[in-house]
Amino acid sequence: MKKAKIYLFFAWLILLGFGTSMDAEAQCAMCRATVENNLSDGSTSVGAGLNRGILYLVSFPYLVFMVLAYLWYRNSKANQVQRMSASGFSGQKIR
Repeated sequence: MKKAKIYLFFAWLILLGFGTSMDAEAQCAMCRATVENNLSDGSTSVGAGLNRGILYLVSFPYLVFMVLAYLWYRNSKANQVQRMSASGFSGQKIR
């Protein structure tokens, strides 16, 4: 049940990220000059490709961070269970 909640949470985050994407002006000065130069020649596909590429490069570190955070969380939970069993904790409340 807990795994399903975690998977559902990450799926929700991914859908939220794709659902709320906006057109971003993520171009540096050199890229912008290239796009403006190509626009004056009549080509519009270069600017869209540059924007997509830049946004892809920006999103990759966030994806890596999310994967590392999940792996840390999973490892932390496994260590906690191991520590609890080594200490003799049965999981029942003492009354």
